[in-house]
Amino acid sequence: MLFLPVSVTPVLHTESCNPLQTEPVFTVMQIPAQSPLLVLLLSCHNDAVTLCFVFRQHTSVRPDLHLHYVQACQKSGQPENPFVAHVLQEADKNDEICTKGITLKIAGNNHPVPVQRVTDDDLGVLASVLRHAAFVKGLDLAYNVLTDDGAKTMATFLQENSSLQYLNLMFNDVGTSGAELISGALHRNRSLVHMRMTGNKIGNQGGMFFASVLQSNSTLQKLDLGDCDLGLKCLIAIATALTQNKSLRAINLNRPLLYSQEEETTVHIAKMLKGNSSLVELHLSKHEMKNFGVERLCEALYENSSLRYLDLSCNKITSDGVKFLGELLKRNQSLVILDLNANRIEDAGATYLSEALSVHNRTLQALSVVSCSISGKGLTALSNAIKANMILSYIYIWGNTFDEDACMSFSELIQMGRLNPNCTDVAPYEVDGQAQLAELSHGLQREYYWAPRHRVVADSAANASLGLVAVSEYL
Repeated sequence: MLFLPVSVTPVLHTESCNPLQTEPVFTVMQIPAQSPLLVLLLSCHNDAVTLCFVFRQHTSVRPDLHLHYVQACQKSGQPENPFVAHVLQEADKNDEICTKGITLKIAGNNHPVPVQRVTDDDLGVLASVLRHAAFVKGLDLAYNVLTDDGAKTMATFLQENSSLQYLNLMFNDVGTSGAELISGALHRNRSLVHMRMTGNKIGNQGGMFFASVLQSNSTLQKLDLGDCDLGLKCLIAIATALTQNKSLRAINLNRPLLYSQEEETTVHIAKMLKGNSSLVELHLSKHEMKNFGVERLCEALYENSSLRYLDLSCNKITSDGVKFLGELLKRNQSLVILDLNANRIEDAGATYLSEALSVHNRTLQALSVVSCSISGKGLTALSNAIKANMILSYIYIWGNTFDEDACMSFSELIQMGRLNPNCTDVAPYEVDGQAQLAELSHGLQREYYWAPRHRVVADSAANASLGLVAVSEYL
């Protein structure tokens, strides 16, 4: 009997024992990967039979990230960051570290007691510990004090690591040169699926570097460049790159710095949507978009059947622009989420939407019209659309002007069970026998930038869009 420690996919080999055969005949059979028996070999030649059992090598030794971190700090002469040490200690206790992998959450914000935020030097030591840690699938370093020097460390890490799928560098101090280094690494990296650069002021040139990534990288599925001070040229470059890119499924281009009133960026994005068949989620908040831009987008979306989530919040869209959206919804069969938060659509715009949703559209599931200058007439029309359309299940209306009829309509929808309390941002109550509505902390992306440490509401209620249109595992 022979015991061989191996770590390949288990296969069972059996050999026919026909005495008339002078040459062995093999049959290959699969056995479960978790089986302790890895390979069984029966060797038969005439009357001689040899059996060989090969068992899986048990590698149940858990990785010790904290110990490796302490040793790395001692070796480099870098003082330990107590916050990083604590996170690694907790990670060592996680049972999933040896099975499905873990995400290390080392975000510097939102702690009951202030923590020592991660610096460039801290990241250098941490990267040396995690470089070959295949079980670390995600790394959240948001709200720390990383600069372009830290970006250099991260770029090297991304080139050497082949297991990291999610990287969050949101709201650090990475600039243009740091963006160049990270984007350079992404040209070669083939594991990262979701990248968040939100809030790092990489500017127009930094955005150009990421536009070049979209021309060559075929792994990245979600890219967040919101609040990065992007400019006109890089937005056009990104739109151009996405005409050929077939892998990116979601992109956030919120709040660029645009000084032109001609909406060139919207025109190029619309042109991209005509030919792109992979993009599922598109965020264009705070683009100074007007009715002309909405019309161009709607023209493109008649030819697009892949986009499911369109964010047009915080623009300058009026009821005339929403009229184009209403006509689109009558024919579009792919949009699932439409965010019109903080646009002045008024009652006329709400009526256009309700007409399309009441009779024609049966695919839109979520609509946000928070703070859209809608009064009772428009809100009542939207409540009637919900009664007629059983697919429309999520609606967010806070920040508008509620009259008695509107309060009564939405109170009835909730009390009758047609509208789930977790799927809207209002809750009914009564004062002197009259229906009133109170605000709830619910929304499509209510906790996108920041989430309470002690949850007030369920994640599915505060961030409903994640359940409706999930782009990757690491969202």
